[in-house]
Amino acid sequence: MDIALLTLNDFTAYLNQAFKIRISDEIQLDAELIELTKLNNYSPLERNPFSIILRTEQKNEYYEQGIFTVEHPEKGYLDIFLTPLGFDSVGMKYEAVFS
Repeated sequence: MDIALLTLNDFTAYLNQAFKIRISDEIQLDAELIELTKLNNYSPLERNPFSIILRTEQKNEYYEQGIFTVEHPEKGYLDIFLTPLGFDSVGMKYEAVFS
């Protein structure tokens, strides 16, 4: 799937579902899609900007921002830029912004 064509609606059905974040060939993190947010549109592009937040069960460590492969059994594979947001009571949250 072309990442430039993704919209918020492409992720709605997957809210609260399990994903995997592939950090490297050796490291995969179990994650859950916990939040979808429509963002203000300041761009001339047709797509309305949005963000998604994935949460892992990491308690103390996290990975720096970068492009990682995010996998879902139905959605397939997406290479997206993830930024660590911080820990909550469950684990580490990572955000991807699509503008």
